Amino acid sequence: MPEDDMADLGAAKALANPLRQRILRELELLGEATSTTLAARLGVTTGGTSYNLRILAEHGFVEEVPERARGKERWWRSARRSVRFEPRGAQEPAMRDAVDLLAEVWFGEDKELLARLDEVRDQLGPWADARPFSRGVITVDLDELMAFFTDYLALLKRYQRPHGQAAPGARTVHTRFVAFPDPEEGATGRHD
Repeated sequence: MPEDDMADLGAAKALANPLRQRILRELELLGEATSTTLAARLGVTTGGTSYNLRILAEHGFVEEVPERARGKERWWRSARRSVRFEPRGAQEPAMRDAVDLLAEVWFGEDKELLARLDEVRDQLGPWADARPFSRGVITVDLDELMAFFTDYLALLKRYQRPHGQAAPGARTVHTRFVAFPDPEEGATGRHD
């Protein structure tokens, strides 16, 4: 699994597009696909998927699968690029806007995914109960929070496998991490 790299404004804008997010999700599910396959699955034009695949490729999020190409048919797969963003306070306004839009897209998708899960949950057999959930509170300084996040990423990467290399019976499981300071505690972060 490649190391995380710092995303630039172009990469942030490329990711902050809902259709591109849907393309990335489909490639994670399918492993490899053509723009025609993606267009049919997503209900959009082939031109739309082709254009957006090229944008994602330009920023290293997808790559061609040359050994599957036939004539003009191009196959694509996720490049599994893992990115991070500069802290909000270090971002220029345009980057902040792009990252805020990306967060909005991601949170919206997560809400939709959970709603779809609830619709089919009774049909999932033993997987119907596979929704571990935890809410917690930790008291840390900024360095400890970053260490906590780094530990979480290491744990996540330990279980990530390339498409087709998962154990028998394995399923795609969406994982999320969100942490934020208590807004009621005040700007100083002190417990009074």
